[in-house]
Amino acid sequence: MTRMPTISQRSARRTGPADQAPPAVLAAMSLWLFAVAAGAFEAVLIVTQMLSSGTAFGELLPQIAFRLGVFAAAVLLALRLREGRNWARLTLAVGLGVFGTLSLVVEPVRWLLDGGSIGDAVAAAGPMDLLFAGSRILHLLAVLGAVTLMFQPRANAFFRGRSA
Repeated sequence: MTRMPTISQRSARRTGPADQAPPAVLAAMSLWLFAVAAGAFEAVLIVTQMLSSGTAFGELLPQIAFRLGVFAAAVLLALRLREGRNWARLTLAVGLGVFGTLSLVVEPVRWLLDGGSIGDAVAAAGPMDLLFAGSRILHLLAVLGAVTLMFQPRANAFFRGRSA
């Protein structure tokens, strides 16, 4: 008569080396978390600037709440990558990889198309502007890197081999 494995034995089998997320998935997860941190930093800079220019805090609450919701969702989805949740990978790729990236670049691209000059912008930039631009560039690179890593061959195999 064979005994049914205990919960800890079943759990130990699921978390063996073959079930561990490959380095590309772990790196993608880390880049998503970095992108969230960069986005939060940018939000703090924006709120600080708006408050110093006389905007009432109450007027900023809807924007702050929306950003916090997006950040929380992104963190939860990024953590699900490690578990091999393909739905999390696809949600991150479409939601933040496509639409999030567009939200990061649409305003600067529009400004450039209207005749803006990067050289003039850098020359006129203050420390806060340069800090924001640096963070935004790192933020964008983290998103693009995370999306790329999530669809590497080893990552694809990992997500294909998982259920749900």
